[in-house]
Amino acid sequence: MTTATTAPTSTAPSPGQVWTRARGILAVVLILVVGGITFAAVRSGTNHAQLDPRSADPKGSRAVAELLKARGISVTVATTLDEATAATGPDTTLLATGPNLLTRSQQLRLDEATSASAGRTLLVAPGPGATHRLAPGIRAESHHAVSALAPACELPAALRAGTADTGGTRYTTQDPTAVACYPSAGLPSLVVLPTGEGGDTVVLGSPGILHNERLDKQGNASLALQLLGSRPHLVWYLPSLTDPSATTDGGAPGDGDEEQSEDGPGDDSADESGFLDLVPSGWLWGTLQLALAAVLAAVWRARRLGPLVTERLPVAIRASESAEGRSLLYRKANARDRAADALRAASRTRLAPLAGVPARDAHTPDALLPAVSARVTAPDRDLNTLLFGTAPSTDAALVLLADQLDALEREVRTS
Repeated sequence: MTTATTAPTSTAPSPGQVWTRARGILAVVLILVVGGITFAAVRSGTNHAQLDPRSADPKGSRAVAELLKARGISVTVATTLDEATAATGPDTTLLATGPNLLTRSQQLRLDEATSASAGRTLLVAPGPGATHRLAPGIRAESHHAVSALAPACELPAALRAGTADTGGTRYTTQDPTAVACYPSAGLPSLVVLPTGEGGDTVVLGSPGILHNERLDKQGNASLALQLLGSRPHLVWYLPSLTDPSATTDGGAPGDGDEEQSEDGPGDDSADESGFLDLVPSGWLWGTLQLALAAVLAAVWRARRLGPLVTERLPVAIRASESAEGRSLLYRKANARDRAADALRAASRTRLAPLAGVPARDAHTPDALLPAVSARVTAPDRDLNTLLFGTAPSTDAALVLLADQLDALEREVRTS
């Protein structure tokens, strides 16, 4: 005799079950998103990016801007290239906080305007491509940690400031007129390069001395005020990703840095930090909190259940009620195969001792079927199909199976 294979029941959840399980998480995510957007909209008027002279955040630069204003220096914020280039002049210092964000054409336009202005241009942590186009004659080298460094040069501003928190991107130059200061691991992190009659370009390897949180340390305030306050006007250029000039040549921010690899190893960290400088710190923290909440929700939903624990029921439940409840669950799930398996397994368990078959062989066709067949009046009936057959295809067939099993048990018991 052969054992028939029972058709498996699909355990895939229905769309309704998926929605029931997921709607709680979706509601929480929706609340977080709406709350984040509302919070950002409320604070959008006061939140600014890093190195923003209007920002009082630790990475903002409001402190140095206020000190410059107290000294009579006018501070103007420019967010487009047109605004920045239009304000250049011999009595103006142009501070470019994110030169790596500028496209190739923007960098070339900015260099053309500043070279002819006879003013000062200060570039914050430019990478190889930006240095090549905005400060010809200076080459960007590898990045090094920011620390308190001595000037080690004859630049008057550096000598008066003394030790300052510098480092970051380091630079080299072969121009004999350039002044290199604050060496980090043998290479300067501040270079001043004359560009014409009274004009110069200052390359600063790290923005640390401009941050609010560092301004009161070392000689940072003195160095920042001297570098930015050498002219009566200061244009604080904050590159914007929405600047129309950024799409004139289809270039991407920092485009072309890789092409200058022969000039020296690039400072990837400086190039990548440019974009983050334009993102308000509140958005970064909000994103981190949402990510953490998503991870915790995933861990919560994916937790593994422990082993089953048996408990005494608070009330006694009649066997008929339990059987009826289970049958209703089977019917709701259309689990005729599982119901049939339960009925057949229970019948085989009861038939085995009646037919003289050990309990361990109750579910073995070769042992059970011959013993049961010897105790029925019609041994030629298909007991294999009855006791080990496939799942019924309809509810009526399932009811018929239960009746046939019950009749078989009564016949064996009375034989």
